[in-house]
Amino acid sequence: MRLPARRRWPGAAGTTRSLSLLAVVAAVGLLPWLSGRDPALSVLRARSAEQEPTREALDAIRRDLGLDAGPLSLLGGWAAGLVRGDLGISWVSGTDVGPSVLAGLQVSLALMGAAFGVAVLLGVALVAPVLVRGRASAGAGAAMLAAVPEFLLATVGLLVCGVWLGRLPTSGWDGPSSMVLPAVALGVPAGGLLGRLVADALPAVLEERWVELWRGAGVSRARVSAAALRRVLPPLVPQFGMAAVGLTGGAVAVETVFAVPGIGRTALGAAKSQDLPLLQGAVLALLLLGLVTGALSALVRRRLLGPALRDASLSLPPPLPVRVHPAIPLTLAALLATAIGWGLLRDPYAVNTAVRLTPPSWVHPLGTDGLGRDVLARLGHGAASTVGTAAAVCLLSLVLSLALGFLPGVAAGAADIANALPPVIVGILVAAVAGPGTGGAAFAVALISWPPLAAHAAALVQEVRASGFLTAQRAIGAPPSWILTRHVLPTVAAPVARHALLRLPGIALALASLGFLGLGAQPPAPEWGLLLDESRAYVERAPWAALSPAIALALLAGLAVSGAAYAQGVARTPGKEAPVGV
Repeated sequence: MRLPARRRWPGAAGTTRSLSLLAVVAAVGLLPWLSGRDPALSVLRARSAEQEPTREALDAIRRDLGLDAGPLSLLGGWAAGLVRGDLGISWVSGTDVGPSVLAGLQVSLALMGAAFGVAVLLGVALVAPVLVRGRASAGAGAAMLAAVPEFLLATVGLLVCGVWLGRLPTSGWDGPSSMVLPAVALGVPAGGLLGRLVADALPAVLEERWVELWRGAGVSRARVSAAALRRVLPPLVPQFGMAAVGLTGGAVAVETVFAVPGIGRTALGAAKSQDLPLLQGAVLALLLLGLVTGALSALVRRRLLGPALRDASLSLPPPLPVRVHPAIPLTLAALLATAIGWGLLRDPYAVNTAVRLTPPSWVHPLGTDGLGRDVLARLGHGAASTVGTAAAVCLLSLVLSLALGFLPGVAAGAADIANALPPVIVGILVAAVAGPGTGGAAFAVALISWPPLAAHAAALVQEVRASGFLTAQRAIGAPPSWILTRHVLPTVAAPVARHALLRLPGIALALASLGFLGLGAQPPAPEWGLLLDESRAYVERAPWAALSPAIALALLAGLAVSGAAYAQGVARTPGKEAPVGV
């Protein structure tokens, strides 16, 4: 006998999507007034930097743009035009916004497709050893790949392949060859993240009874592997969709390095010049892309699950502990602790232009930067603010995602909207209200860092609620609190926590990108993101200044993932050795 279906709120997701969409569009429309900057002056500077900002010139721009009518009137006029399919006229160029947004979106979608292909290929390479060996790994290698700064990869690729070898275009958008370097820069971190998520879920499936029976019956390894992948993909499908959207709108830094006219770079330029119609059109395009991708991901996931979700006949694989050799996290921790501790003994602010850009030596173990400051000192003193802020944002995102995982209808719409917003645009909106600084940057990143974790948690909660053993627990009268604390939370919390640790360096990089734009930590603060951004201009002459914080972020990622895997393995299988891997 089938138990009655769990009560749902079918309109909750739609309501949340609509409210979130309206809130974002309204916030974008209020940007000039929130920032306190005169939009007429910004538009004048964007139109002609040489023109004198006289009162007559500014008043003429205000009359032309209708600024005197106030933000509500402008929002209403824009919304009325939107109903007719008109996105308005650019305040700076005077051209229709629609074609500009469409052109930028087409470029970004093409780049997203190429970058997603690179990510999938890298993910397959990371998952293949797990399928062959049938056991888990510590995940440090994949985590380090996921922590590689995209804009640093872009800069290095531009120098090596574009300048030194002269093999590929270094800027612009002119055919397939122009997307190779940007796609690699975007695809490598995304591939490390997605590959690790799949590799983390596979070992438990490969230990299930059906795998042993299939192998005993002579089923080919390829078919068993395909079935195992189909088994683990449903809760991860939303992650692939969110990664694709992130590659489209979140590629602002890479698009800037290669001068790619994508939608993210278009939105950033419009925000800087306060070209409100162009900014609203670009953000709306990104939001709609996020909604469409979220709907497609949900459809694909339901097709993969089939009738099992409806019939409450799912059987989730039990968590499989990974016993990691303690040498892995200990080595990574020792390297980080040595560098940070040694750096704390030095002065991070001492400027000596006589030794600027000197290579590593005993006096300056990691060399010096463009002002002659000791890189090791700045690395050590910046660890607390960089790692501490990123860890706090990561923990907040984890707690919020676990709570929202039990309200998938309410969270789904907001997650699609938040995931589609580039961190840079959110940072600009937050800075307009609170001003630039570390706290504002952390709040901006926290606003958009929870959707992947919430989607992962919601997918796992939905599947564990539809599992056969949980149906049996309800049938024998187990109270809801027992089911929640003994079955649902332990099943959901562990994989989502490992996912959160994997995203810790990405959160640090998002904070870094805001610092680069003057929205986060301000110079001369020794923050790792600022170290990366300050060294971009001379990375060809002094690569050590950029590589040092990048390697530190990679070590942090490897330590977080391998340390969590080691702790989990010790807690669940005390005294029992299990397979070890990197």
